[in-house]
Amino acid sequence: MSDTPPSDLVTVGIANRVATLTLNNAAKRNALSAALLDALVAGLKSLDTQEVRVVILRAAAGLPVWSAGHDIKELPRGHEDPLGYSDPLEKALRAIRELPVPVIAMVHGTVWGGAFDLVLSCDMIVADETASFAITPVNLGLPYNTTGLMHFIGRLPMNLIKEMFFTAAPLKAADAEHWHIVNHLVPSAELEGFTRTLAEGMTAKAPLAVAVIKEQLRVLSDYQPIAAQVFERIQDMRRQVYESADFQEGIAAFLEKRKAVFRGT
Repeated sequence: MSDTPPSDLVTVGIANRVATLTLNNAAKRNALSAALLDALVAGLKSLDTQEVRVVILRAAAGLPVWSAGHDIKELPRGHEDPLGYSDPLEKALRAIRELPVPVIAMVHGTVWGGAFDLVLSCDMIVADETASFAITPVNLGLPYNTTGLMHFIGRLPMNLIKEMFFTAAPLKAADAEHWHIVNHLVPSAELEGFTRTLAEGMTAKAPLAVAVIKEQLRVLSDYQPIAAQVFERIQDMRRQVYESADFQEGIAAFLEKRKAVFRGT
């Protein structure tokens, strides 16, 4: 099956001042490739010239996987930070968090790895019973970046973060509702209608006030001062992981479709 053309990886539709951005690469289970993420950022930027007051981020209808997460084939395998500041996923997360209108993630299907960070970076999540959420860097021997960890710390209890990161086990929809990961859990047949009603209800509110409150909340939640020596120590620990044999083994095992054998080296 041929790859989806870049222009079609993320489609944009606008109606009643609500923009719907749809991840549209079923052939690769909406893996977060650089091409798809660049298309997502371009789609968000295109809204600057539109009368848009709310964005819905979704996968194409009917897909059992909302997103398979970071495209593993594109992760650097040399002595390079796999999740640096300029990584396409990091750019997309910032674009969503800094967009001056609310972004609602509408989730049908499973959400894996970096895609969980993506939906957490949205302002709200509406999901149905098919949804589940997993964060999976330990399956690859991948050191998750500090910025990404802060996204989780800002949203979830520490014991849940540790369980999800240490086990990589998916969290089912009902449990995601229990832990307030999702704002609303609705039946699959009602997902689109409920999400659109929620979005259209916000379009009547004062857009400048919404934009400023969103930015205030972002700045206040992001403000976590870290001493320079602490940050340097964290980066050095991460470097030891992404330069390890385990990281090479994790990527190789994924690509070869076998179970990884980690040796702690």
